[in-house]
Amino acid sequence: MTKADPATAPHWLITGSTGRVGRLLMAAWRAEPPAATLLRQLRKASSATAAHGEILWDPLAGALPASLPKTECLIAYAGITPAYGADLDLNAALAEATFRAAAKAGIPRILITSSSAVYGVPDGGTAADEAIPLRPVNAYGRSKAAMEEICSIWRDRGLEICCLRIGNVAGADALLLNGQAAQGKPLKIDQFSNGTGPVRSYIGPLTLARVTATLAAYPARLPTTLNIAAPQPIAMSDLASAAGYAWEWQPAPEAAHQEITLDTRLLQSLYSCQPLDSAPAEMVRQWQLNPPDRVNV
Repeated sequence: MTKADPATAPHWLITGSTGRVGRLLMAAWRAEPPAATLLRQLRKASSATAAHGEILWDPLAGALPASLPKTECLIAYAGITPAYGADLDLNAALAEATFRAAAKAGIPRILITSSSAVYGVPDGGTAADEAIPLRPVNAYGRSKAAMEEICSIWRDRGLEICCLRIGNVAGADALLLNGQAAQGKPLKIDQFSNGTGPVRSYIGPLTLARVTATLAAYPARLPTTLNIAAPQPIAMSDLASAAGYAWEWQPAPEAAHQEITLDTRLLQSLYSCQPLDSAPAEMVRQWQLNPPDRVNV
């Protein structure tokens, strides 16, 4: 799956590679392989996806296989989202099982996907940084906050765990996916009293893959939590236009929030973001350049 020299390259185990974000991540790494041997976790074998480097393992079912090579980082993109209709409380159980297996297998570093939803809606539309109190307002955010509590327990037991509080990933977000499914009908975008629409923190899938690879290989201990997004938030109307979608305004509901964004200064101290990373057109290009593998396992 990568061009890394297996004799010298570190091994990274990726879970959740068949999920919405996971497929985008793997497509980006096919286009731009990292300097590592990627081991892709699957819960069951499939002739359509069988390939060298796949690890059959269900985290909720037990330990990692004894045949797993020495692995330097576990990149845990597996998780339960509202789109799947499953019990969101499984996010905490999945984290617990993943950490237990990683500790037994001697994997020293884990990157695990949390979400910007743990912040809820910061006061006054200010960008959320990693130090503010968590105030999730929906079940998904609460499940990820509970998962982060499990992370704290396992850090005390010696694991290095970095929670990635990811914003919107272009191509896995509601706006671009709804526009793709609209079949020529204009998208509706909320318009607020100042005449403009929602502003959110986004990241393109290739940028996300680069960030993830940088963190997996980082030579020093990582922060316990990191906001993951491009440095500059973007207007959702600009993203729709960059994707070539027809769209029109609709009055914003009273409960809608215009700006929900992330402070990414801590991430920028670890990864050198480029101005292009924040451009809506570049995010759309990254999404459309490398269509994700749509096989579900």
